[in-house]
Amino acid sequence: MDSDRRGQWLRGVLDLCLLALLANRESYGYELAQSLHGAGIGPIQGGTLYPVLMRLQKTGLVTARWHAGESGPARKYYRLTTAGADALRSTGSDWRRFSDQVNGLLTEVESR
Repeated sequence: MDSDRRGQWLRGVLDLCLLALLANRESYGYELAQSLHGAGIGPIQGGTLYPVLMRLQKTGLVTARWHAGESGPARKYYRLTTAGADALRSTGSDWRRFSDQVNGLLTEVESR
């Protein structure tokens, strides 16, 4: 896949992906990046990930707290707020509708 195109797509949905991951449990940045990679989204650099997490925090969709590490430095854990869960449901619904429409167009072309 073209990395520029992938980057453009990712910028549009990274916040939604992070909210979805945080709906399951609180997590810290590196763990979120690993989960995204494991889900097939691809490698996410800290310079991409942390500004999105900060924006989600500033808009009240996630909260953050520092937790002392047992064998290393403290980690900042992120947790979905009630507003974040509401945004996830709404935006998730919008995304599914949009992606269904794009898939419909692609399916139409592929069936010719």
